[in-house]
Amino acid sequence: MRVLISLGAVVAAVEAKDFVTKFEEFKAEYGRKYSDSVEELKGLQNFVHNVEMAAAQNAEGSTATFSHLSPLADMDFQDFDKRNSLEVTPAYLAAHELNAESVHVPSDAPTSFDWTGKGAVNPVKNQGQCGSCWAFGTVANIEGANFLKTGQLVSLSEQELVDCSSSDYGCNGGLPSLAYSDMIRNHMGLEGESDYAYTAKDGTCSLDKSKERVFVSDWKQISTNEDEIAAALVKYGPLAIGVNATPFQMYKNGILDPWWCPSTGINHAVTLVGYGEENGKKFWKIKNSWGTGWGEAGFIRVARGNWFPTCGLNKMVTTAFIADAPSSIFV
Repeated sequence: MRVLISLGAVVAAVEAKDFVTKFEEFKAEYGRKYSDSVEELKGLQNFVHNVEMAAAQNAEGSTATFSHLSPLADMDFQDFDKRNSLEVTPAYLAAHELNAESVHVPSDAPTSFDWTGKGAVNPVKNQGQCGSCWAFGTVANIEGANFLKTGQLVSLSEQELVDCSSSDYGCNGGLPSLAYSDMIRNHMGLEGESDYAYTAKDGTCSLDKSKERVFVSDWKQISTNEDEIAAALVKYGPLAIGVNATPFQMYKNGILDPWWCPSTGINHAVTLVGYGEENGKKFWKIKNSWGTGWGEAGFIRVARGNWFPTCGLNKMVTTAFIADAPSSIFV
């Protein structure tokens, strides 16, 4: 009995040392510092749990890799969940599907496509610890749609939507559809990123009409059919989508294809920017808003063409349409 207890203690000590080593690598990778030993201990406890979760995800034999070198590795579930604040209800999803537009799929549709190499996608941004994913998905879609219309890629302000979209809830969540509707109803254009800078917290609306650069004339819901979504991506540019981001926390690279990621858990807005195939496996390319240290330099590839579309990414696809000029939306 003493031998077994001693052996168990040795194994536990080795595992603990391994976790501490990985935690030190994590802190060095991201320059992570804690205010005191209590906060650091909590970070380590969260880290151990998340590394074990990543190991379980890797053990599934997925085509994705999950690593302790995720910048979100020391977050507990509550803090991680604050980033995922899409206000989605079953009724909303049902209404979306009912009103969704069917998109013609041409016979010569490209087998792969990527807007990041065509100038329609700005560098990855970071929403921080603010539940403003809905604003980032909305803005990235508008930036892309504006590029298709004008040939200019302009970085626009998410903070303006956080502060000024009255139908949404700032850092406590929202929906791209509500943001589009607010912009149209209130004749509100988006200012540039540098004119209305992001603060990662709720603020008082302080837009400057003279600095508004891009206006929305309309928006549209897109079919839940993945082939039609691909056609819409090519036709309209980067698309705002909703997704169940629960398996995303420890993602590092590869094609995410979890065995369980139901569409009933849609909680995060991201931007669909491309699609392709690697080693016979089809994927979507998605731009996230968690900084370039997460995932594939801020992007994630997610399995495409499954019987049940991965993580519900097909359920809430939208795009805005850009006004010809500010005056054209006032009639």
